[in-house]
Amino acid sequence: MMEYEYTAFRREVDLHNKCCGGSVWCIRDICGIICAILTWMLILYAEFVVMNVILLPSFYPFYKVINMVIFQTFAFLAFASHLRTMFTDPGAVPKGNATKEMIKQMGFREGQVIFKCPKCCSIKPERAHHCSVCQRCIRKMDHHCPWVNNCVGENNQKYFVLFTFYIAAMSLHSLFLAVNHFMVCIRHDWKECSAYSPPATAVFLLFLSFEALLFAIFTAVMLGTQVQAIWNDETGIEQLKKEEARWVKKSRWKSIQAVFGRFSIGWFSPFAKPTPKSKFESFLYSV
Repeated sequence: MMEYEYTAFRREVDLHNKCCGGSVWCIRDICGIICAILTWMLILYAEFVVMNVILLPSFYPFYKVINMVIFQTFAFLAFASHLRTMFTDPGAVPKGNATKEMIKQMGFREGQVIFKCPKCCSIKPERAHHCSVCQRCIRKMDHHCPWVNNCVGENNQKYFVLFTFYIAAMSLHSLFLAVNHFMVCIRHDWKECSAYSPPATAVFLLFLSFEALLFAIFTAVMLGTQVQAIWNDETGIEQLKKEEARWVKKSRWKSIQAVFGRFSIGWFSPFAKPTPKSKFESFLYSV
């Protein structure tokens, strides 16, 4: 009976945190899903206005092509970074692994203090925290972000930093284009500056400017807090709770490398994984 309940319990956990037959990590949280879809819609709206209202009707071919390449690059990398953050296991500890057999298998010494999470019945690694939305303990959990419908933790912090960076860059670029195009339209008395009517063009530009300014400020602040946390080797939760550092803090350069890997152009790519962990670490806390 107990074995059946445990199997059903593990199946429920897998369904909550996995999709596509268990091959992809995803959190089935309705609030997070709505926020993620809203993020995609706002990116698509900015792309629609920038391309169809601002750049395509432009009188200057060189200005048009250069800004198209820059904007589309930022938009693609921001979207890819969001997807990688959302669908990457942030560092979940296996639920219900705090059994005598598993403790022996992990090679803990006799009498060694082992922390267990009472909520998910797992062996709690150092610096792990329990997330009530993910229903798991997450290694080096920084926070749970509804905009990416996932926790930001050990395995996906790089992608979240890139997401905030590219959204901030995309927003600033959109704001520049919107303000510049608004001035061009006034200079040309709104003639031939857009394929849409002057009132519609004004509404598009005003909403884009508001969206770009709001997201530029929001993501720039998030980017700053993430960089500060990585720089100080201290997660957002640890800063919030003012936890005393019981772990050996890395140097600033080592802390950055722990998130982004060895320095290369891959730091700026959402498709390049950070330096993989050792086989021993992967064995201890593999999902």
